Amino acid sequence: MKRRWWVALTMTAVLGLGAFGWVRSLSDGVDYSGVSSIRNLPAYQDPTLMARALTLPVASQYVAAGLEFQRNASFCGPASVVGVLRSWGLDVKQANVLDGTGKSTWFGLVIPGATLDDLAGVLGHHGRKATIVREVDLAGFRALMAQANDPSRRYIVNFHRGPLFGWGGGHHSPIGGYLADRDLVLVLDVNKRFQAWLVPTERLFAAVQTTDKQTGQRRGLLVIE
Repeated sequence: MKRRWWVALTMTAVLGLGAFGWVRSLSDGVDYSGVSSIRNLPAYQDPTLMARALTLPVASQYVAAGLEFQRNASFCGPASVVGVLRSWGLDVKQANVLDGTGKSTWFGLVIPGATLDDLAGVLGHHGRKATIVREVDLAGFRALMAQANDPSRRYIVNFHRGPLFGWGGGHHSPIGGYLADRDLVLVLDVNKRFQAWLVPTERLFAAVQTTDKQTGQRRGLLVIE
């Protein structure tokens, strides 16, 4: 009985330390408390604009497959990969998307989290070429967003919530499309609390330009073909 208690205590401690390290990895040490949240922008989840955005060529494929939400707080990266693959008609689930990829979990958690490099490897394992884009200026980022409605490609964006919402940490989600006349990007947030939202390209770019503490590099995005 004592041995079982000790094992349980050890496992709890290991998970606690791992979770603490994962939470720390989300922060970039910047105070974003003065940032005005994009939730206050009229376009953020405007029903008319959202209805239009969700019928864009790529977004509609995500919707048809069923929007994917992360199964736990550490699974935004794998959930984004699953969403991408399912939008192309592949039968992949969060329970098995990491199998055979070399990216493992601890008791169902991805600790200390997944980088774009990790996700590119997972996508490659599933037969999809993924290119990491980190060094790009605003004009180049906007040019990429202008191609987000191309059904032959997908994007997974790695951003920090701070420059967008004034709080939060690093996060992955697919991009569903681009409303060119409004310069708005549709982010298919895999966190169910947020759902899909629209953001001005410049604000998303600022969030992507933050530093990922795991890599020491800008967060960037994946271009998947």
